[in-house]
Amino acid sequence: MRTAIRDALYRSSRNPFQWGGLQGYQQLEAVATGLRALCQAEPAQGYWQQLALRVERTLEKNRALANQLLETHDWLTKIAACLRYPPRNYLNQPVSGQQVAQEMEQLLAGFQPDRRRQRPQSALRSRLQHLWRSYGEQLLPCYDIPGLPPDNLQLEAFFNRVRHHQRRTSGRKSTRELNRFGSYQVLFTAESQDELLEHLRQVPFQIYQAHRQQLYKAERPQQFLYRLHRDPNAIVQKLVASYMAPPFSQSEDPCSV
Repeated sequence: MRTAIRDALYRSSRNPFQWGGLQGYQQLEAVATGLRALCQAEPAQGYWQQLALRVERTLEKNRALANQLLETHDWLTKIAACLRYPPRNYLNQPVSGQQVAQEMEQLLAGFQPDRRRQRPQSALRSRLQHLWRSYGEQLLPCYDIPGLPPDNLQLEAFFNRVRHHQRRTSGRKSTRELNRFGSYQVLFTAESQDELLEHLRQVPFQIYQAHRQQLYKAERPQQFLYRLHRDPNAIVQKLVASYMAPPFSQSEDPCSV
């Protein structure tokens, strides 16, 4: 529970979505639900009472801002639908650049938040208008040219995986060497499956298993946070259920939930 609360409060974010945005708030809501269940199960336990009081106080303090962020997120979903993004969801729905431009102009005309009372919505609207006026014409050809993607995110993700692999294998933070040898690493493939298996068999199986176990233990806390971010309600309920299930094993690792 402490790990889930600390992660929610220190989640990275971007302006104007401060304090982790909706995901951090929803994660705290899931924790508050679990703490209420623990308070009912163990009313004499003062620790749960104090922890639940602080979480509820934080939720109440940020509830108005969270509601505004929720409305802003709805508008962000409308913008993505107008741009047919992500493309994999609109493979069977061809659209022209002119149609997208008309829909975006209609969306901007209907999106008129109050600058004083709706600051997140106003910030989104201002940024959207600036980007559309500056880069809208450059984006529209991707809808008229077959096979032209609207972004280069897949290519960037591929090179990010290559850099991450370079850091793990070399132990160095800098990946400047990829500027010279990155293309060769991208093109490296085994000539055949037998050759690939021969390379793998050069590592003794016992050593492979030992390093796999070390890697599993090192990545277990991060896996817990990953599951918590994906579905905080389900993970918190599992934590509460594992705590309340008799007999409770003190040696059980909550990160394995």
